[in-house]
Amino acid sequence: MKRICILFIFCLLSSPIWAQNEGAQKALAFIQSLNEAQKSRALFPFEAVTRFNWHFLPPTMVARHGAVVKDMDANQKQLLYDFMQVYLSAKGFKKTRDIMDYEYYLKEIQPKNPSRIPENQFVAFYGDPGKDKVWGWKFGGHHLALNFTVVNHQLSFAPFFFGVYPAEAETGERKGTRLMKEEEDMALDLINSFNEKQKNKAIFSLTTFNEVLTTNSVHVGPLADEGISVKDMNPTQKAGLNQLIMHYLSAMPSKIAEMRLKHIAAEDFHAVKFAWAGSTERKKAHYYRIQGKSFLVEFDNTQDNANHIHTVWRDFRGDFGTDLLKEHYMTAEHHQHN
Repeated sequence: MKRICILFIFCLLSSPIWAQNEGAQKALAFIQSLNEAQKSRALFPFEAVTRFNWHFLPPTMVARHGAVVKDMDANQKQLLYDFMQVYLSAKGFKKTRDIMDYEYYLKEIQPKNPSRIPENQFVAFYGDPGKDKVWGWKFGGHHLALNFTVVNHQLSFAPFFFGVYPAEAETGERKGTRLMKEEEDMALDLINSFNEKQKNKAIFSLTTFNEVLTTNSVHVGPLADEGISVKDMNPTQKAGLNQLIMHYLSAMPSKIAEMRLKHIAAEDFHAVKFAWAGSTERKKAHYYRIQGKSFLVEFDNTQDNANHIHTVWRDFRGDFGTDLLKEHYMTAEHHQHN
């Protein structure tokens, strides 16, 4: 446990510090660059129920709220990306841009598919970043769903979803490209490091699913108690699972990683479970999840002949800032009565 915590802390110390004031300033700079029509599509009161609407299918199939990137000019796009880089690590921002850019490749290989529209991602703000103690924003489109909530300078980043199709490009100049190889390869290495007894615990189904089980649910609770516990892994396997969790965390700025670390450290890390379904070979359908008391990671690669990856991070207490908002409103009520 001590070694695992040290690894997490090293990851945090090597990350840039997240700065809320900078985030609010850059949010305002971007918002001010929008014309009135764009603002009418992008700005909402914090209480708007659309804050909880998110999906990962193409916007032509499931409509989004917000200003769309493809209709922005070059200056607006640059201000948006400058703003986003405050709320994502360098690795997380690159992954986001790579997934966005992949829509050009999808249009190339599926020219007749009406859903292949590059830069068809949407950004929406809830509340006023310049005035409000509580506000949020979201960014999403095909294979992207990022949800942020700011409460008294604290930040919640969940649910977040990254996906890619094809998981490995099979044609064209991008042939062989695998945008999300680490999420898959690190988990395959882990499951295949287990002995038969460990595999019997870890693999809860020989058949897999067509999607992450939590789909686009607004709030989720723990899934079925399946899989192998960290306490039943050897030191090398524990380190492998730790590195896999850190890889998901690495998309986040250090402030968010710290919050996730506190949640994980507060629970019994040895009770965290790694559960697998389907094949243990690449290019064959498989699914896994990592579940603790406060969080859930899901990975699914079953569609399109196991060449279509969906991943999601959920926080049982903190999706859409639920835990931060609860504390904020309780504090406000307390001050009101005293």
